[in-house]
Formats: sequence, structure tokens, C-alpha cells
Amino acid sequence: MSIYEGYYITLYANRVHIITWNVGSATPPDDITALLGLNVGDGNTDMYIIGLQEVNSMINKRLKDVLFTDQWSEVCMERLSPFGYVLVTSQRMQGLLLLVFAKYFHLPFLRGVQTETTRTGLGGYWGNKGGVSARMSVFGHTICFLNCHLPAHMENSDQRMEDFESILQQQQFEGQAATGVLDHDVVFWFGDLNFRIDDLEMQVVKSAIDNNKLSTLWEKDQLNMAKDSETVLEGFQEGPLKFPPTYKFDVGTDTYDTSGKKRKPAWTDRILWRLRATAPASTGKRGSISGLTSGTKVTQHFYRSHMEYTVSDHKPVSSIFTLQFPYKVDVPLVTLIVEDEWNSVADAIAKFRLVPNYSRSSWDWIGLYKVGFKHHKDYVGYVWAKQEEADYHRQEHQVILMHAEFSVEHCCPHEDEVPLSQST
Repeated sequence: MSIYEGYYITLYANRVHIITWNVGSATPPDDITALLGLNVGDGNTDMYIIGLQEVNSMINKRLKDVLFTDQWSEVCMERLSPFGYVLVTSQRMQGLLLLVFAKYFHLPFLRGVQTETTRTGLGGYWGNKGGVSARMSVFGHTICFLNCHLPAHMENSDQRMEDFESILQQQQFEGQAATGVLDHDVVFWFGDLNFRIDDLEMQVVKSAIDNNKLSTLWEKDQLNMAKDSETVLEGFQEGPLKFPPTYKFDVGTDTYDTSGKKRKPAWTDRILWRLRATAPASTGKRGSISGLTSGTKVTQHFYRSHMEYTVSDHKPVSSIFTLQFPYKVDVPLVTLIVEDEWNSVADAIAKFRLVPNYSRSSWDWIGLYKVGFKHHKDYVGYVWAKQEEADYHRQEHQVILMHAEFSVEHCCPHEDEVPLSQST
């Protein structure tokens, strides 16, 4: 609860865990439990957002990934699904990969899911650099997650800003609300943004790192400097960089680059967020509360790197946020009613109710899933939920789950199976 001009306002919280990692074409490490925080977590994380860069995109590897799930997606699903997280959506553009997971019981309240890609490599013709995004409405609030890989090298700071601005301009979504990235209530921007540390010599940077005087490097960080002058960065926030620069390391070690290039350490891997600007609240109490309900509060709990992962020349970076909503749209579009236990084929019936004016589709279906399912196609079986003429004035509809797609062993579900509605 919070107090606003004499009124008590309930804030609804949603916890989001974001990870960014340039994996340098490496295969996933044996264990990503610590990276996901599953060894120390309290189970209260609602969504995981994982942005990877430089996922192996060689032709033979890419063809295999088209036919089968790529290794990184598979290992993330394998680790998260036992904890009740389902892959909501994913987007791949060559080496860029964005994965969005949520607790399965949140799925009815994640709506309008769309993804976009923007190439900026070779003047926009090549997808080795650019941005991939996923947007959605979360309990009635619009959120966009943008994973970027911007141009490398010290001298390309201006090009990085130009590419970011180009990504924002090109990424447009369908629908009346939040058509552009910055139109969303909350934007999370992360990735290998490739900003470097200006002016300071290698030995000065390394000495600051060795002596834990990182704050002396902050003012020379190109992204920090750009925040003061680039209008496109207006409103973007970032937590303090209290972890050592995450690039560039000798692969397999915690040692900064000892190759002939001897790249200067830099905070290339970042996570930022932005709240959509809202009109000032009016002086009247009712107007003030109305103005308040259009906003969302974001609290960052930590911002850290993970030095223990050594498969790449970058270290992964993660952050946990709490999003506080002043209201919550938590009425499902479709409500399913099923018997707790099926003892015979006659019990295999799913009844469902729709909200008024719900737009039916001939592609609607209801699926049966095992508890711990990984994604929406990971069903045991399904039946179509087509609308018949006689259905138009009914308040309640039903389907029989004994269908050709079900094997006999699945006509009666086990305790670990649950039906869910889908619209394709």
C-alpha cells in the first residue's frame, strides 16, 4: 500500500529477472543455475528475460537450429520449466537471441505479444548487429524488452548511438497502444552495447579495477557521458556499475585480454530501463489518482556480473527488478472449468466461459499439458474449440477432450496434467 494525497493505493508487484550475455559462439556451460539465481532465489520471480549475443550462427549450425531448438533455448527451458516457467516467446536474428519466460499461471494475463528485429550490420543488410525485441501487455501494462548488439571498437561511440536511434525508429508494432518501443509504459534495454572507457590508459583502468576504485572509471564510460548529451537516451536509467568491466577476458579465465590486441577492459554489457513520461497530475484529487494509475514504479534490487562463467570473452550481467503497478488487469479472457479428477472418458470435458465481446477464431484450441511444460507447443494433446452457430448466445461452452490427437493413455489425465486454452 502507498499513500497518495490522502488516498491509499494498492500497488501490484511483478518481479522480473533480466540477463544479458555475449556468449562468443560458445556452447552453454554445464550449469546455469547460479546465473538464473535458482540456487538462492525465493521463488518470487515472475518473469525471466534472457538476451544473448553472438550465439553460434554458422550456416550448418543455423540450419540445425531451424529444425530443432537451439542449444541455448533448450538449456534455459530445461532449467526453468521445473520451477514453473514457460517460454512465452522468443526471437532470433543471426547471433542475437531473446527469450521471455513467465510463470505458467501468469500466461492468461500476458497479451498482445509481438516481436521485432532490426538489422544494422553492413548498413542494415546484415544481422550480426542490431536489435531484437518482444513487447506485451502484462496485467494491463505495456512492456517492451529490447536486446541489442551495437558496433564494436572505441572510436564508434557515435555510430552506436546512431544505430540505437535507427532501431527505435524502425521497430513498430501493430495495434493502437504502444506502436513504438518508447511508447510502452516500461522499456528494458540491454545487450552488448559495446560502449568503452575513453581517454584513460590501460594501466590506469586495470589499477582502478585491481584496487576496487571503479567509480573513477564511471565518468569516462562512453554511455554515461552520452546520457548527458544524447536526447534519445532521455529517461533511461541504470544502476551504479559496482562490478568490474565485463569485457574482454581470455576465454576460460578471469584474466583480462592478454592477446596481441590487449583490449582495454570495458562495461560493454549493460541493462537499462525507462518509464514512459506521463502528463503531470491535475490538482484535483480524482485527477491526481487518475494520473497515478497511468504510471508504474520500477525498483532495481541488484545489478551484477557473474565472474564464474568463463566460456566467453564476456561475463554475463544480470539484474532483478520489481515493477509496481497501481492497478492490475487480472480477469482472464477465457475461464476454463474442468473436473479435478477424470475417472472415465465421460469426465474428459472442458467447459469454458468467455468475457463479453471476446473475438472468437476458427483457430482457437484447448490443449492438455503436463505440469512443467516448456512452451505452448509442448502439449500432450489438443482439441479445436471452433464456434458453432448454436454457440453465439451461450454463456458457457464445452469441448470433449477425447480426441484423435490423444492416445488412450492420456484420456484420463494424471495429477500432473492441466488444460489450457490457446488462440493461434
